[in-house]
Amino acid sequence: MQNSIHLLDVVALTEDLPERGLSRGQVGTVVEDLAPDVFEVEFSDNEGRSYAILALHSDQLMVLRYEPALAA
Repeated sequence: MQNSIHLLDVVALTEDLPERGLSRGQVGTVVEDLAPDVFEVEFSDNEGRSYAILALHSDQLMVLRYEPALAA
């Protein structure tokens, strides 16, 4: 299945990144499209303060959806 990730998508990590202090399921926002299937993601706290910004491959991310998909 191909991920369709776009600028400003809200995404969640699909794996732990202990070297960066991030865990599977943490939520961030895509802030830059760096290369094919590589995105810069910003992770912020509830106050909007950024605590991590890093490049991640699309396989490490899952796009979060807030509305149901339309039936075909």
